[in-house]
Amino acid sequence: MTATLIPLEQASSTGEPLLLAVAQQSGTVRMTRRHRHARGQLLGAAQGLLSVDAGNSRWVVPATHAVWIPPEVPHGLRSHGPFAGWSIYVAAPACAELPDKPCILAVSGLLREAVARAASWKDKALNAAQLRLAGVILDEIRISPHEALGLPMPQDARLLKIARALSDRPDDERRMEEWANWAGIAPRTLTRRFTAETGFSFMGWRQRVRLLRALELLAAGKPVTSIALDLGYDNVSAFIALFRRTFGVTPGRYDTLMR
Repeated sequence: MTATLIPLEQASSTGEPLLLAVAQQSGTVRMTRRHRHARGQLLGAAQGLLSVDAGNSRWVVPATHAVWIPPEVPHGLRSHGPFAGWSIYVAAPACAELPDKPCILAVSGLLREAVARAASWKDKALNAAQLRLAGVILDEIRISPHEALGLPMPQDARLLKIARALSDRPDDERRMEEWANWAGIAPRTLTRRFTAETGFSFMGWRQRVRLLRALELLAAGKPVTSIALDLGYDNVSAFIALFRRTFGVTPGRYDTLMR
């Protein structure tokens, strides 16, 4: 397990500053055990996928989005691959007009750049210009669209083992029966429980985690054909059709909208 991005006493501070920001990059997987604090937190990845456990929800979230966690909500996270990410910690009184439940938010270019600037602040007390930028960040959290984009993670330990492995390697082509044998669960039980715990069939869940990885790769400027092949699709047209059914637009169009 790794430590929280800032000391818990800072994350639980009730006074100044209004907002704390931190960015971190590591060559190793990041795992933070479940904890809580008095400040609200917006957390996101600069690259890769994150599994976030917040309240009664557990999601896989791509780097194009972030997770808002209100004050005092228990949460933890795990990166899939080396960690590069950021967090904003908001004093509890300033959270009154922000979402009161954990949710996934689209991250605008404005919010991303404002977070990068705030992460460079060294002084605890914010000056007038910094307070104005902090206000912009709070406005962006408040008005950012809520997205039904995160992929629910199963609760059963055997299914969770499979889900984490697929999040680490969405291109893994093992058949469902092979996954069941690897995790020590009967195939029929895997099929039934995966649907009951996530709302997705096993095949549907695997397709969805590949598409979440595709969002990250699109944001990084990778060509659609390369993305499809990297994620295990032999047929690029099939990948484009699945992407369009899921997100309502083609990968090329989605990339244009993101920019």
